Amino acid sequence: MAFMLMEPTNQTFQELIGNGVKYQVPRFQRDYAWDREQWEDLWSDIETINEEQYHYMGYIVLQRKSQHDFEVIDGQQRLITLSLVILAAMKKIQLLINKAEEPDENKERLRVFIERYIGSKNPISLKVDSKLSLNRNNSSNFKTICSTLEPPNKRGQTKTNKQINDCFKFFAAKQFGNNGEEIAEFIERVSSGMIFTKIVVQDDLNAYKVFETLNARGVQLSTPDLLKNYIFSVVTKNNDVSEDQLNELDESWSEIVSQLGESNFTDFIRYHHNFQTTLVTKKELFSSVRKIANTPEKAYQYLHSLSRYAPVYASLLNPQDEWWGHQDVVYRGVKKYLEGFELFNIKQPFTILMAAFYQFSPEEFVTLCRYIYILAIRYNVICHESPNEQESAYNQLAIKIHNQEFKRASHIKNSEVFKKLYPSDESFFNAFEFHKMPSRRSAKKIRFLLAEIETYLGHNTDANKTTLEHVCPYNPEGDWDSYFGAGVNDIQDRLGNVVLLEKDELSRANFEDKKIAYLAAHYPLAQKVASYDEWNLRNLNDYQAWLSQQAVETWKVSYS
Repeated sequence: MAFMLMEPTNQTFQELIGNGVKYQVPRFQRDYAWDREQWEDLWSDIETINEEQYHYMGYIVLQRKSQHDFEVIDGQQRLITLSLVILAAMKKIQLLINKAEEPDENKERLRVFIERYIGSKNPISLKVDSKLSLNRNNSSNFKTICSTLEPPNKRGQTKTNKQINDCFKFFAAKQFGNNGEEIAEFIERVSSGMIFTKIVVQDDLNAYKVFETLNARGVQLSTPDLLKNYIFSVVTKNNDVSEDQLNELDESWSEIVSQLGESNFTDFIRYHHNFQTTLVTKKELFSSVRKIANTPEKAYQYLHSLSRYAPVYASLLNPQDEWWGHQDVVYRGVKKYLEGFELFNIKQPFTILMAAFYQFSPEEFVTLCRYIYILAIRYNVICHESPNEQESAYNQLAIKIHNQEFKRASHIKNSEVFKKLYPSDESFFNAFEFHKMPSRRSAKKIRFLLAEIETYLGHNTDANKTTLEHVCPYNPEGDWDSYFGAGVNDIQDRLGNVVLLEKDELSRANFEDKKIAYLAAHYPLAQKVASYDEWNLRNLNDYQAWLSQQAVETWKVSYS
């Protein structure tokens, strides 16, 4: 992580919060969202500190604003909840003071804890200048708890503030100790036992790089929040956006994230970016988006575009999405192509398909899907050509669609960029002729491909209603060794050694018995295999060459 100006350090909650620094949750960061399940998990973690002394709380990412001021880029849910635990324990000390139990000692304890964990009190208003300041929706509510050690008792509370208040009540109902000394010991034990890995970055660009690095390592940090903070800060740059407008934008953003899910968010932003402007990598994405949305007007336009295309992307990812049911009936024709993309985890086409959805008629969009799908089977699935070269080519095509230079599917098909990617019949045939797929891991994919060929041959086949039958069994016995000799283990995963059946009851039957079942099955591929006298390497090769010719015709873009 050479881009970070400060190495990660491990700090306790006490070291984080009790050392004269202030933390600001960015104004447009997501609201507090933890609920009872997370509170109970945290309380279980707190209870383990009694036995183990320390508990690891994960990464916290901060952006330095000045020497003692930081923005909380990731980790706010944990910081807020731990603060509420401390506040709930402090309330117990306040109740002891109210009962006149060791009032002088407990007042002193409360004063120390307020200064260390909560902030300094204004001597006139008695309101706390909080060490931890929350976003625009949670700030006032949290400050009230910090100042009064009571949740606000207001009508019409928002869901997020109700969660903060319920969290405080949840922990306030716990047992912290029987007297001020025991409660103080609890606070010290928890605050010095919760360990965070603190990462400090100097700007949001470095924060984005941290997020991408850690997310790639399986530590999920919230990229959507980071982008939202930037976009919303640009939108509000001139202070001319009303609270109602901000609430609408907030709702719109929440809808985008909920439709996509955080795991798909960065890919969506990238594909959305790459159909409008020159291709960028994930590392360059945030920097490029900042250039696109660098004025309030452009930021508004960018947000509007994200809202418009988020459902398209989410539905391209999911062929079963109910969203398709609300579109023109013609779009139903894309389902099998999208199922192919989903099955083989091919996402490069989404750049083109997102660009085309609002530019092409439904009929042209379906035709384009077919062309791109055929190319994907040839290029990605069988020939295993370079995905980087493909992504660059799709970027060029998508921009031409977006700019309305290409208005029909034929414009894509006939372009030199598409033709250059499209593997020739000869190349495809040669790649297919000896192609293997590990059938135990890829049975669904093989069934899909063979069902497509079956359908081309006039036997309309639903891959989900078939089973995969190995002509030469996976663990052959008896005559099979004499057919293939020492090479028997090299042929089980050849596409020429598998056929489709409705159900497979043949197991390790000999070839003569299998032929009888194949002829009765009405599957053209099985019947073709049954035309051979015996199943040996020569006949397998002959059959797979025939199968390859059918594949060439099954997945073919016609230029006649």
